[in-house]
Amino acid sequence: PVCTCATMANYPLIFGISLAINVAVTFRSSDKFKLYCGSSPRNQEDPHNKHEDEPLLEKGASAPDAGDGVGKATEKARHAALLRRYLAVYLLAALSDWLQGPYVYALYDQYGYSQHLIAVLFVAGFGSSMVFGSFIGGMADACGRRKFVILFAVIYALSCMTKHYKSFHILMLGRLLGGIATSLLFSVFDSWLIRAHADAGVKSYLSKSFSAAAYGNSLVAIGAGLVANKAASSSDLLPFFGGKDEEGEALFYMGGYLNPFDIALLALILCGFMAATMWEENYGESKGNHNNSADDDDGHCKDQPWYGALKTAYTTTVRSRDIFLCGAVSSFFEGSMYIFVFMWTPALKNLTPKEEGEDSVSLPFGLIFSTFMVCCMAGSSLFSILVERIKVEVLGIAVMLVSSLSMMAIVFSSSDVVTFVCMNLFEMCVGMYWPIMGTQKGGIVPEDQRAAIYNLFRIPLNFIVLTSLLTDLTPKQSFSANTIMLAVGAVCQAILMKNRLNVNSMDELKGKAMQEGDEKPTKNEEDMEALELIKSPDPPADVVV
Repeated sequence: PVCTCATMANYPLIFGISLAINVAVTFRSSDKFKLYCGSSPRNQEDPHNKHEDEPLLEKGASAPDAGDGVGKATEKARHAALLRRYLAVYLLAALSDWLQGPYVYALYDQYGYSQHLIAVLFVAGFGSSMVFGSFIGGMADACGRRKFVILFAVIYALSCMTKHYKSFHILMLGRLLGGIATSLLFSVFDSWLIRAHADAGVKSYLSKSFSAAAYGNSLVAIGAGLVANKAASSSDLLPFFGGKDEEGEALFYMGGYLNPFDIALLALILCGFMAATMWEENYGESKGNHNNSADDDDGHCKDQPWYGALKTAYTTTVRSRDIFLCGAVSSFFEGSMYIFVFMWTPALKNLTPKEEGEDSVSLPFGLIFSTFMVCCMAGSSLFSILVERIKVEVLGIAVMLVSSLSMMAIVFSSSDVVTFVCMNLFEMCVGMYWPIMGTQKGGIVPEDQRAAIYNLFRIPLNFIVLTSLLTDLTPKQSFSANTIMLAVGAVCQAILMKNRLNVNSMDELKGKAMQEGDEKPTKNEEDMEALELIKSPDPPADVVV
């Protein structure tokens, strides 16, 4: 499209408005607002999220007394301590990822590689995540999530170290390692957190933890962008030592765009150390088997071959409608998110008027990125407010629909102002999506296969990303594809919501019947037993789904 605007969009003004909205929403979601305004905090035993506790509650276990003020204070203290330990490790991992992102392409370009070879390197990274991530999650469930968080730090650190070498083969190795590390980052951390909440008896606080993690991730992204920009401009990229390639150029370099990768390396070392010292080990255990002792470490890894967890995760996913729909929603949204990351720059450039005598458009990329992250933070805070009144499944539908409409508006917009506002609306949806999906998966995916299934969800996601990289789609075509994927995702989420609400209603009836002490099975109880058979990943042959 040809821009008819006379001037560039007022990005500083839009950033200021976004920042003001974020401050207001964040304050509204905080405990200070509830204290000053006399609003009582949410009852943490909210029936909206009550079903999240069930996968890890043993039969006959009793829930905490909601009326026990001392017990609630102790529970809140346990959650706060757990959240601090989690964020200390997770935010360091997120920091290392954000530090590298903006400079991967720039570094390859400065090394002199063509756009085609750079594309090959990027495709290799996503392909590695799709292939190796498919079974490495199952290994984490069996051998221990904390071990694989430490392994993540080691693998990603090695990937950072390869960036110092100009050799294409070494850079390719780094991309393969980076793909494996990315799979671990988006599966093992969440898996450890969900199990840790269950072990600590604070599963009802899970949505609050995911919201805090999403908010902190956005905050870290802004800080990482500022630090990386300062580090990259502090010195020039220069040869350091080592041999020479076929053209007589040095192979090992230091400085310039490599500085953010060196800072990320330090963050990863600290991340691995803190995980080893602050986190306890936990595993993907089925009901009734919660032995997390160190003496049983070897036994966990010897139960099945390396591909066994992948096979089991696949079987569970295709046999459970809820898990399958949850994975579809996750892949559609996150796939559209990656396409958005690739395409927002050319989309804004196409709509920004050029100055007289200039052939290219200069955009304030740092300010634009900061605006995106501020909106993402506002989204995570907005989730904290809305989840007190609205079920996460319903919020999921709203997020998918609003995201689809924002993408549609971008497709038809010829104004850089309208396009940028719609992009920020989508980023706000991204901020809401992470805690919604984290909470939703926490109540749907079985604990003993959690990391394996999370990585299985990423296979179609990586396929979407690879397709977008290997096809020469225009920004308009890419955002049109996003519109369709998000609309389909909204339909999947609506079906999932209907299933989950039916399950929750049956669970409430079952709990009521147990409280009344009925010994003889009622008609409702018989219906519930049939529903449990249908819900199970491996239903009997005589049960018709």
